Amino acid sequence: MTPFSKKRNLCAAALLGIAAALAAGPQTVKPGEVWPDDRGQHVQAHGGGIIRLGDTYYWFGEDRSQGLDPARRYVACYSSKDLAHWTFRNQIMKQADPGDLGARFVLERPKVFYNAKTRKYIMYMHIDDARYALARVGVAVSDTVDGDYKFLRSFRPLGQESRDIGQFIDDDGAAYLIFEDRPAKGFHIARLSDDYLDVEKDVCLIHAPLEGGAVVHYKGLYYAVGSALTGWNPNPNKYATAERLEGPWSEFKDIAPPETRTYGSQSTMLLKVVGSKTTAVIFMGDVWKPRTQWDSRYLWMPVEIGDGKLWLPEPREWTLDVATGEAR
Repeated sequence: MTPFSKKRNLCAAALLGIAAALAAGPQTVKPGEVWPDDRGQHVQAHGGGIIRLGDTYYWFGEDRSQGLDPARRYVACYSSKDLAHWTFRNQIMKQADPGDLGARFVLERPKVFYNAKTRKYIMYMHIDDARYALARVGVAVSDTVDGDYKFLRSFRPLGQESRDIGQFIDDDGAAYLIFEDRPAKGFHIARLSDDYLDVEKDVCLIHAPLEGGAVVHYKGLYYAVGSALTGWNPNPNKYATAERLEGPWSEFKDIAPPETRTYGSQSTMLLKVVGSKTTAVIFMGDVWKPRTQWDSRYLWMPVEIGDGKLWLPEPREWTLDVATGEAR
């Protein structure tokens, strides 16, 4: 072995050691700040969702980077072992108008599900025209988690309008799409078909005019969070509880002091992290900057949850140990 080879191997070992250190123990999250990926670039995963495969988390979201082709809509994928340090994997969609949406079409809030039966990765997204008149979901599919997703079709789930969407995977593995239905003045929780390529059954319509729907199952109760219909402007997000997804659901209550308008954020997902010691539930919110969308930030905070109560503390630096589930 040459001296150069030895040096190269030592460097590789050092990098592996750093990576192992990053993956072990509590890691720091700084809500509202620029969140750099492994390239030093701000993570572009707005309106996103997360799935876990083995010991790796995958974060998908809208890529609103500067300099992108304005005729296309982009979705990015990142991976992490600790939910704090993110590696850019791929722009998994570079979608042109599929044919009937128009030049200023909308692709928002992408959510990816893994179907263990078909071994396919299925992405749902809000698809619309520039006037938000179509109110559809789009479906795309890939053979790999970070591959190039192929757009299949867009439709109104169960014949209903669908704007902001969310995803929920229950403890039994059942997959659900959450979608806001403006005429019904509420949001649906609907079960996906066996192959996840269609929306099969409406489990519940929660009669509250909310979007940004997110659901988590925690210690025998379902908690649903939503945001009022104020567009880009933040508002007081609210939550309700139920013993069954079908309901009945409780009255909605504030998740934070209403004057803070959810600390300037909007709900996109409730992420449950089950560890060896405890279980953390993380509120994932977007801090939108409509005029500089590429600089939109993320507000992630562990919520205080239990006994039918859910509360989002004031954002501050915090740590998470994914192995133990401890968030401090």
